[in-house]
Amino acid sequence: MGRTLHRYVFLQILAPFAAGLALFTFILLIARIMKLVEMVVNRGVPALEILRVFSYILPAFLEVTVPMALLLACLLACGRLSADSEITAMKAAGLSLYQIAAPIAAFAGLVFALSLFLSIYARPWGNSALKTAIFDLARTRATVGLKEHVFNDDFKGLVIYVEKIEPPGSNLRRILISDRRQPGEDNTVVAKRGVLVAHEDTRSVNLRLFDGTIFTSRNSEQGYHKTDFNTYDVNLNLSEALGQMETREREPSEMPLSELRDAVTAASARGEAARPERVELARRFSIPFAALVFAVIGVPLGLQPVRAVRSRGLAVSLVIILSYYLMLSAAETLATQGKAPIVLAMWMPNLVLASIGTVLFVRQAQEAARPGEGIVSRVTGGAWHRVATAVRRAG
Repeated sequence: MGRTLHRYVFLQILAPFAAGLALFTFILLIARIMKLVEMVVNRGVPALEILRVFSYILPAFLEVTVPMALLLACLLACGRLSADSEITAMKAAGLSLYQIAAPIAAFAGLVFALSLFLSIYARPWGNSALKTAIFDLARTRATVGLKEHVFNDDFKGLVIYVEKIEPPGSNLRRILISDRRQPGEDNTVVAKRGVLVAHEDTRSVNLRLFDGTIFTSRNSEQGYHKTDFNTYDVNLNLSEALGQMETREREPSEMPLSELRDAVTAASARGEAARPERVELARRFSIPFAALVFAVIGVPLGLQPVRAVRSRGLAVSLVIILSYYLMLSAAETLATQGKAPIVLAMWMPNLVLASIGTVLFVRQAQEAARPGEGIVSRVTGGAWHRVATAVRRAG
């Protein structure tokens, strides 16, 4: 009987987990999705290229939303079983809360393994591949932020007007640029022609202008300075043109686990703290462990009697998730600044919620173990029917 009921409880948690994963991932991705769609519709970036970039972004979001979905699934599944008196029927059949929670623990173990894979392998791979994809996209279609006869302001501090863009898209004719990137100084650049030049080593793109003039005015001076040039380079910030996707040097979040450990070891040998690397290393294990913590705290909270199971489950999950990630963000800041031990700070949110969840779970199990008066009368006919069906299937 236990095996059949365990399978039943396992299936009950699967559907809300999938729905919660889709919901939370969509909420976190909505701003990025709108930016990518805008690049397809208004700027002519191929849809396949956008899907490729999207696939590199997704692991970083799934690392966060997978534990969140598990928490919501525990609250909704346990809440529904409790509201329909199925939990009461299982207790009346001789099952303890620990036995009832066994399939939930097994499901949480699978989610933990998935989160660990996302944190250790998928997210660093996605972050590294995203940087390469951005540069490849900018190199092959560097005019993504430029359009003919339009004042383009997609590059921060620059307004670029191009009268004509010749195929394949890297040759420009009759260019006007307003450059206000230097504080207190305005540069107006006029050039007859230009070409977009990609640099593989620095992963940057320059707009190289030919046969033009620069008009410079400063706040501290009256009038302006005129400078004629044969060749003049204007650096284009690709992160601004492609949705704030940065193109900096390799960061700890992009390193494979082995490389990250080597970086920590090398920094220690040089006498450096290497706090960003150590924080990232601790984060890769603490975030996946949150799946187990959310399961521990989600089961007893889901078993609380309530009428509106779905709305209450969503509200409680949002409160817990917000509390957890606020604590995690504060801990990460303190650890990076050297104001708290890195391992203790990064694991503190897990320890706090795990302690609360353990206390609630033990109390719930102890209450369920007490012989209650009239337990049979509190079990609805539908719940008894589902339990009896499971018993018959078990043979």
